[in-house]
Amino acid sequence: MTTTPDRLLIPRPLAVKLMHTAQLSPTAEVCGLMSAKDGIPYALYPIDNVADDPTQRFELDAQQHIDAQRSIREAGETLLAVYHSHPTAPAEPSDLDWDGLGVPEALLLIVSLNTKGVLQTRGWRATDSGFEEVTLTVID
Repeated sequence: MTTTPDRLLIPRPLAVKLMHTAQLSPTAEVCGLMSAKDGIPYALYPIDNVADDPTQRFELDAQQHIDAQRSIREAGETLLAVYHSHPTAPAEPSDLDWDGLGVPEALLLIVSLNTKGVLQTRGWRATDSGFEEVTLTVID
């Protein structure tokens, strides 16, 4: 099992795909779901960001979210995380991120494009009092 309450191990190809997905939209937040298979982060399910201002927040398209959850179940996977990018902000959750999460039991992964040329991805777990950071480790 690669997921513990305070740590997540992500295979390098999936971590690279997540960061690449964020880079494809340098001015608007991208979002989607990450699944796990046998407890290991496994696949990304991109979902359109339908927020009124996608440069500042994310909102998962409702039908695509339902379809992605169905695809995850049908593939024998489990929902692990909701991911999104911050084109101009650090990889820290904002008050608006809580609203966009939509699945409070899932981890929240944020990719920041605003880190002086180096992408940063951080993980968070929603709690009753806000978000607690989960250590992300990329593995080969």
